[in-house]
Amino acid sequence: MPSPLLFITACLIWGSTFWAITLQLGEVAPSVSVVYRFALSSAVLFAWCWLRGDKLRLPWKAQRWTILQGCASFGVSYICTYSSEQYLVSALVGVLFALMVFWIPLMSRVAFGTPLTWRTWAGGGVAVSGVILLFYQSISIALHDISLGGEGHFLLGLMLALTATIASSLGNVLVVKVREHAPNVLLTMAWGMLWGTLLVTAWVFASGQSFALPTAPRYWAGLLYLALFGSVIAFACYFTLIDRIGGQKAVYIGVVTPVISVLLSIRLENFRPGLVECLGMVLCLASVAWALRAPTEAKPAPIEESISEPLKKAS
Repeated sequence: MPSPLLFITACLIWGSTFWAITLQLGEVAPSVSVVYRFALSSAVLFAWCWLRGDKLRLPWKAQRWTILQGCASFGVSYICTYSSEQYLVSALVGVLFALMVFWIPLMSRVAFGTPLTWRTWAGGGVAVSGVILLFYQSISIALHDISLGGEGHFLLGLMLALTATIASSLGNVLVVKVREHAPNVLLTMAWGMLWGTLLVTAWVFASGQSFALPTAPRYWAGLLYLALFGSVIAFACYFTLIDRIGGQKAVYIGVVTPVISVLLSIRLENFRPGLVECLGMVLCLASVAWALRAPTEAKPAPIEESISEPLKKAS
């Protein structure tokens, strides 16, 4: 498949996954939907690896990092993502995930001592300003609601979405350690999704939730789309792109996907952002694009490939 088609496919799939998550909300607990999704995705990936003759075992040095990475990326992050979309429009969650481009360098700095460029600091400052504009009015309304005795669900959704981006960023930083011991991307993805599924399953039992089987066709349609397209096919396109054009160019998928998620929310969720909210989104996405636009003479370091991986959350 040509590289432009791979790029478009990944953008369209990941840009639509935030809305597709809303198809799974309502009949069962969000955590249960996460279990169903990644149990299926993991099974498909293991089958894929087996059919192409890969050994399915990982050495313990790789497995221990895969456990941490999987629990962060496919466990904590997705519990919070699904739960946040009970209170936030999916487009807003998509825009917040674009800011992982700034979370990951900060975590890489703490974990590996990776230097932070002035471009990252400046872009992050503009992005924060954009987030403030994007959520200022909604936060003000939520605080007023709390003062009148309301529950402020919007604030809860916002905190869950931010937690999801931090957990996913941590998972992507840990990918560096996984790759040091296991270069097979599809196999480590399969194991990571399995460990994330087991973590979320333990949470479901501990919190007293039940594994009910939904009956709505839209739920199953959303599950199949998210598990097969969002978690398997889009990843195959994305990692092929990294091999062909490099992580610095492939990472621009993370700028396009929030735009698609916003357009879908306007069309399908009756999302009507005001002028201030639109300005906030423009600042957020423009700062991400600008921060990613590294000088052409700069040679990508290994860590930069891991920085590109937050795009999988266009989960």
